[in-house]
Amino acid sequence: MERFEYGSADADTVLIQPVDAHDLALMESEIAAIAERCDIPFRLIAVKVENWNTALSPWEAPAVFGKEPFGSGAAETLRELLTLCTDTRKRYYIGGYSLAGLFALWAVTQTDVFSGAAAASPSLWFPSFLDWLHTHELRCNTVCLSLGDREPHTRNPVMATVGNRIREAYDLLQQRGIRCVLEWNRGNHFQEPDIRTGKAFAWVINRKKEELHHDAD
Repeated sequence: MERFEYGSADADTVLIQPVDAHDLALMESEIAAIAERCDIPFRLIAVKVENWNTALSPWEAPAVFGKEPFGSGAAETLRELLTLCTDTRKRYYIGGYSLAGLFALWAVTQTDVFSGAAAASPSLWFPSFLDWLHTHELRCNTVCLSLGDREPHTRNPVMATVGNRIREAYDLLQQRGIRCVLEWNRGNHFQEPDIRTGKAFAWVINRKKEELHHDAD
């Protein structure tokens, strides 16, 4: 997978984000959104995935919009991303937008490499994913969830469940003692994905900073 790097190459905080061509066009804006909200130097590695519905899906599922079904390529994608996370002196975070946000949540049930997950407008309508969360522990303790306030108002009956499902996920993570926030943004799913993702990454970085400072005291 092709990758693009932003920020400080020597930073101890490393953000891993699966992206498509649309995301890449907005990366400079996302980087600025993180930097505005976070004073910690960071490096962001954006990894371009070619088949979005396959590479980021944890299991096969029928098409929800259009005609393309979902594959089961998430495990292979995660294996490739973990090759970028081998320096034990650094702290890694996983995040993304839409299906990449769902992938980030799934990824932290599979590995403890990531210190936090930034799930911006994650596709929590994905079939059986809430059942998965109920039966699998997260292996990180910091998660940012966000959603646009118009996203549940879609005509697609499957995708319209996203509002209730993200509330359920938030409640579940809180019950488990995960440091978690659910932020509501204005607009539908296509509004400011760069800003929403940047805000989510900044939130998990800042919460981890607070945790480390507390532990040091």
